[in-house]
Amino acid sequence: MANPLDSMKSTWREADKSTWSTHHYIIDFLNVYHTDLDKPVPVFSKDDKIPHIPQLPQHLWVMFYAMIPLGIHQALLSVYPLGVGRLAAFTLYFISFNAIIIREVHILRRLAHQHGFLDGDVHGRDGVPDIGVSRVAKSLYKTTGSRLALAIYISYNPAISPLDVMSQPSWWGWLLLEIGLYGIVLDFWFYWYHRAMHDVGGLWKFHRTHHLTKHPNPLLAAYADHEQEFFDMVGVPFMTYVTLRAIGLPLGFYEWWICHQYIAFTEVFGHSGLRVHLTAPSTMAWLLEIFDANIVVEDHDLHHRKGWRKSHNYGKQTRLWDRIFGTCIDRIESKAQNVDYVNKGDMPIF
Repeated sequence: MANPLDSMKSTWREADKSTWSTHHYIIDFLNVYHTDLDKPVPVFSKDDKIPHIPQLPQHLWVMFYAMIPLGIHQALLSVYPLGVGRLAAFTLYFISFNAIIIREVHILRRLAHQHGFLDGDVHGRDGVPDIGVSRVAKSLYKTTGSRLALAIYISYNPAISPLDVMSQPSWWGWLLLEIGLYGIVLDFWFYWYHRAMHDVGGLWKFHRTHHLTKHPNPLLAAYADHEQEFFDMVGVPFMTYVTLRAIGLPLGFYEWWICHQYIAFTEVFGHSGLRVHLTAPSTMAWLLEIFDANIVVEDHDLHHRKGWRKSHNYGKQTRLWDRIFGTCIDRIESKAQNVDYVNKGDMPIF
């Protein structure tokens, strides 16, 4: 008999609200649904051309929203010249992190009603399961809060303001390098941790919950057991920080904040199943392209759709390590000859 805790049945959105818990109302209040129930989602065949979203609008989107809390932080210093303490900084960036992710989900929903979903001619996107509403609602603050707490603890210095570093031209040059390297190095650690979760029986039990969804939506990016969430959000970023520091690139808090925004943007997009072709934004996308190592939405979507214990496409920021270690799988809708590079899609800021 199937384990009822493995059910992905999602009927609660259309149920009587008197049956809802606080967590149902939180998700509803934030309006973080992957589709609107009263709007159609277009369906395309596998051979229909898939629109391309270039790197530039993605970079502009990430940087625009990443800069808003930095501006608020700087403005606060005019009121509190002695500095913004660690707790206050955590609160500001925690709220901002969640607000940015929620904003991205809202825009992805708009794009879904325009472009549809991958594999949409076979199966719709999984909703938040009836038995998993509380798990998903809690993940909204656990996954952002844990990695921010790590960054604040290791790298935040109240005596250094955003303007102190951003006014230095050299800082921007180093930032461009760090954005690209951060995604590649983080993906190395994530690749091996993720692959071990699939290959090692004792670890698979912590990862299988995440793979109950075969057609994920952005909220299911963190639909996972606590052990997986800890390594995803604390272990892998910590190893990335240590690695960059070891090679002479110690991340300050503000650089780490921006790098986190690039990572989160790709994580959310990668679980959206949106039927668009884009390469994850990176300042080293040009280099990854030489090795056909840029990741697109379909890569991680196929990891969920076709993978279980033995899988493929383990990377979540690039395909570099999958290329090197031979775990790539061929794309279906995002194969080169099926991409429409003429009629480009967009990632609207507003």
